[in-house]
Amino acid sequence: MRKSLVSAEDDEIDKSSAPLIEHLIELRTRLMWSIGGFFVAFLVCFFFAKQLFNLLVIPFKWATQWAGLDPQKVELIYTAPQEFFFTQIKLAMFGGLVIAFPLIASQIYKFVAPGLYKNERSAFLPFLIASPVLFLMGGALVYFFFTPMVMWFFLAMQQSGGNGEVQISLLPKVSEYLSLIMTLIFSFGLVFQLPVVTTLMARVGMVTSQGLADKRKWAIVIAFVVAAVLTPPDPVSQIGLALPTILLYEISIWTARMIERKREQEKLASEKQDAEDGNAQQSQAASTPLEGTGSGTNAG
Repeated sequence: MRKSLVSAEDDEIDKSSAPLIEHLIELRTRLMWSIGGFFVAFLVCFFFAKQLFNLLVIPFKWATQWAGLDPQKVELIYTAPQEFFFTQIKLAMFGGLVIAFPLIASQIYKFVAPGLYKNERSAFLPFLIASPVLFLMGGALVYFFFTPMVMWFFLAMQQSGGNGEVQISLLPKVSEYLSLIMTLIFSFGLVFQLPVVTTLMARVGMVTSQGLADKRKWAIVIAFVVAAVLTPPDPVSQIGLALPTILLYEISIWTARMIERKREQEKLASEKQDAEDGNAQQSQAASTPLEGTGSGTNAG
């Protein structure tokens, strides 16, 4: 008897541990796919690191042209023998992460999706697509507009020399320039996720459009504080990040209001359908005794 109880307890332990083992195996598979995709993307980016770096220098050339200088004479330097090598590794890691992000996001979704209801999966999928699109939009804003504007601001501080002035020229280091543009791309890409986050919170009822609108003043202050933390310490960078953040906050209020309207319409449609179903049941219940009375009369 005691042996049977012990064996039954062992079976229960095995059954309870089986789902955990399956989840760990699934997690291991998703991690292997994500790491493998990132590693392949890293190798490709490292192989083309110089071409990628030349691509990132193009906004600097635009800035020199805006400043009235020759864009063909753009010069960047490195002061340590290993600096440019590690800069290429850093660039390859950043590019590999950007390229592999869709694969990593899909692996996260495949791991989480079995635990979601069908309506939750359908609600989560659009955000999975919108997130990288918004990140790329933030990166494009940095590349085509913000970086040239910031570099033009720095180039304007140069002194040509003569008339008692010392000559001051801007010669950026490759590592510092890459760190600047990567910081800006990451900051703008992160800020551009604001509509995704607020829309998700509005869907689950954590925030409302009215609540977001009431906290607009605080949001403006926080936008400038975040811009001061994430961007280089110059007013052009801080204002350039704070203004899109405020605009995205207003878009978030609008999307939250749209979600609330849709939820209200669904609620009214559900109440109307329930009322129609109730009337139909009442009509059916009222007609049933009449049919029974008619059959009794015919039998008589």
